[in-house]
Amino acid sequence: MNRQAIYHIPKSNYAFAAAPNDFRIRLRVGKDDLDSVKLVIGNKYQWKDREEMPMTKIGSDSLFDYYGCRYAYLDPRLGYYFVLTKGEEELIYAENGFLNPDEVDIDGDRIGFVHFQFPYVNEEDIHRYPDWVHQAVFYQIFPERFCNGDPSLSPENVEEWGGKPERFNYFGGDLPGIIQKLDYLAELGINAIYLTPIFEATSNHKYDTVDYTRIDPHFGDESTLIELVQQAHQRGIRIVLDGVFNHSGFQFHQFQDVLAHGENSPYKDWFHILNFPVTLDPPNFFGFSSGPYMKLPEGLPPGAKRFMMPKLRTSNPELRKYLLSAVEKWTRTGIDGWRLDVGDEVESGFWREFRKTVHSVNPDALIIGEDWWNAEPWVRGDQFDGVMNYAFQRASVLYFGRGSVTAEEFSQLLTENMMRYTSQANHSMLNILDSHDTARFINECGGDVRKLKNAAVFQYTYVGMPCTYYGTEIGLTGDNDPDCRKTFDWDESHWNQELRAHYQKLMKLRKETPALQRGDIRFIGNTDVFAMERSLEGERIVTLINQTEQEQAFELEGSTGELLLAEKKLSGEAGRLMVKLAPCSSEIVRVL
Repeated sequence: MNRQAIYHIPKSNYAFAAAPNDFRIRLRVGKDDLDSVKLVIGNKYQWKDREEMPMTKIGSDSLFDYYGCRYAYLDPRLGYYFVLTKGEEELIYAENGFLNPDEVDIDGDRIGFVHFQFPYVNEEDIHRYPDWVHQAVFYQIFPERFCNGDPSLSPENVEEWGGKPERFNYFGGDLPGIIQKLDYLAELGINAIYLTPIFEATSNHKYDTVDYTRIDPHFGDESTLIELVQQAHQRGIRIVLDGVFNHSGFQFHQFQDVLAHGENSPYKDWFHILNFPVTLDPPNFFGFSSGPYMKLPEGLPPGAKRFMMPKLRTSNPELRKYLLSAVEKWTRTGIDGWRLDVGDEVESGFWREFRKTVHSVNPDALIIGEDWWNAEPWVRGDQFDGVMNYAFQRASVLYFGRGSVTAEEFSQLLTENMMRYTSQANHSMLNILDSHDTARFINECGGDVRKLKNAAVFQYTYVGMPCTYYGTEIGLTGDNDPDCRKTFDWDESHWNQELRAHYQKLMKLRKETPALQRGDIRFIGNTDVFAMERSLEGERIVTLINQTEQEQAFELEGSTGELLLAEKKLSGEAGRLMVKLAPCSSEIVRVL
C-alpha cells in the first residue's frame, strides 16, 4: 500500500458540510493502489454507536485516486476514520497515522488511537452561495467594445467602430449600447452579464480606477447603470460588476495628492510606498505588476508610465471605509454580484469585510474572485463563492485547441482541479474558454469552428457557471490582449449563424436540464472519446466528444436515449446504447 500518497485533512476541501445535515468526506490515495475504502463515522461523544459505509472512487488524476461519500449527520459533533484494503492488507488511517486493526483499541485507548474529528458543524461556517448559480448562463462584456449606444458620451479621440484594437485607443462602447442590445442577449439565451469595470478611469479597459464613486462619464452615469439593471432584470438577466480594489489608477485623486505633498499627504498610507518623495522611473512604490524592484518595460509610448497602477493598502481603515462605502453604494443599485480583480493579492480581512458589506445589502449576491491558480484559501465561504476558472480554461486549450493531451488526460486535469475545492465552490466557478485577458478560443483552435463547438458543448454541460465572452458566439476572432478586445460586429451578414445557433441550443439546454445544473459528475471516457456523465435523481446526461479526425463509437448503459443536439431518439439492444460520433464532433445524450 502506497502510504505516502494517502492524504486527508479535516475542515478543508477533504471534509466539509455542503449544507445542514450534508457532510462530505474525501480521501486521496495512490492511483490504482487500493481495492476498497470504508468510512467509519459517528458522534464523537457516543463513539461506540459509530456507522460504517463504503466510499466510492469519485475521480482520478495522473497520480492519485479520490474516494468520497456523503454522511447525513443528525448530531454535528463528528469523529471518523478510514479502513483501507489492498489484497490481504488492511489498515486504519486516522489522525495519528496508519494502524493495524488487530493492534489498536478503537474504543478505549486515546493515545494508541486518535480518530479524525470535525469538532462541530456550525451552520454559520457552511459556505452558502446563491442558489441561482445553478441556472446561471453568463456572458462577459467589455463595455468599450460592445456597442456605442450614445455617441455623445464618446471620447474626443474615438476611432471608427471595427478598427484595430490597440492598448490605448477608444471606440465608444458604453452602457446605453448594452441596454439597447439586451433583447439580443435575451434572445441568445443568457441570463447573467459580467461587465468589466465601468467606474471612472483613464484607460479603455477601466482597470485603473480614478473615482470609485462615479460611473465613467464615457459610459454614462449612475442613472444609466440603474436603468441597465432594471431593464436587464425585466428580461430575467442579472448584472455582475467588476471591482478593482487591489490597485487604483495613476490619476486616482488620493495618489495624485501623495505625489504633490509626499509625507504631508493625508493619503500617504493608502499605498505601498517605500520612501519619499515618490519617484516614477524607477518607481519606489508597489503597483499592479510593477514595483521598486522591477524595471519599466522597454518601448513604452510617451507618458505610458502614467498608466502605472499603484497598489492599495486595503488594511488602512480610512481607505477601507472609502472603498466599502462605494461597494455598498453600487450594490444598492440592484446589481447581483461582484467580480474582484487580482483577488489573491488583497488582504483576506478586507475580503471578509467586503462580503459582509455586500450581503448586508443583497444576501443573494454572487462574489467571484480573479485567481489564475489554486484559489482554495479564498473559496471557503468567508471571502469568495468561486473564481474565474482559468484552470478549466487552460485544460480546454490543451485538449480542444492544441490537442496536446488525450481525453483521459483532460479528465485527469479536470479532476485535479475539482478536488481542490468544496462542492459549493465548484458550482460557483465561472467557467470560461476565453476572456479579455486571453486569446479568443477560436484562435486557440486555429480557426477550426468544430473544435470551438466541441469545447462549448463541454463548457455548458460541466459543473459550474458557463460564461461566454462577447462575440465568441458569432465567431469573433482575436489574439492575445489587445487583439481579443475587438469591437462586436453588429453586421449580421458577417456572423457565423450556425455557431450562434449552436450556442443558443446549449444555453437553452443548460437552463432546462436539472442534471446539468446540480448533477453529480463522473468521467467515463477513454483516450479517443471524452465522456462525462451528469446525474440527478434518475436523470442521466452524458456528454460525448470526439476530438479525433476519425469516426468513433461509444457504448453507454441503457436501452433508449435521446440525442439532444441531433434531436432524435436512440435505441439499443440488451441494455446497451451505441453512439456514433463523426470526426471532431460531439453529442449530448439523455439516457432514458
